[in-house]
Amino acid sequence: MRRKYLVTSTLLVLAFLLAACGGQLTPPSNVAEAVNTAAGPVNTAVASTAVQTAAAMDLNGLVAALQAAGVTVESAGTVEQPFFSVPGQTLKVNGQEVQAYVYDTPQAMETDAAQVSADGSTIGTNMPSWTSDPHFYKAGPLLILYLGQDQKILDILSGVFGPQFAGR
Repeated sequence: MRRKYLVTSTLLVLAFLLAACGGQLTPPSNVAEAVNTAAGPVNTAVASTAVQTAAAMDLNGLVAALQAAGVTVESAGTVEQPFFSVPGQTLKVNGQEVQAYVYDTPQAMETDAAQVSADGSTIGTNMPSWTSDPHFYKAGPLLILYLGQDQKILDILSGVFGPQFAGR
């Protein structure tokens, strides 16, 4: 069991190093299959510490982290929320929308993140009417918003970013 987690963690770290170096990463189908079948669910305890900093550096690192965790990721355009100071990129993760906001600095991200209430029901003076349960994650200059209840996506986001900082 420990070996499976070690293999999964090693694959994730390699994917992030390639992404950080500007390499194009398209994991072969057998990597995603190996992560899903051999290792089972993402090991959030191992992945969170090792992956959090590397994956959060830019959008390419996030995409690589998600792909390495065994999900499909497609770009689905941009999104603007009145309560965030930067536009976001919508990603389709296993068909579910995940919004990624990339800031110039971690401090700029923290300024926006500080406005989000613990349950995600208010952001500053805004009271969004969410289509599903909001889940907010952050690391480095990235702030992630996922509206949904898909447990696999929640597990993967927690594995990459650690526990959500706000939401239900």
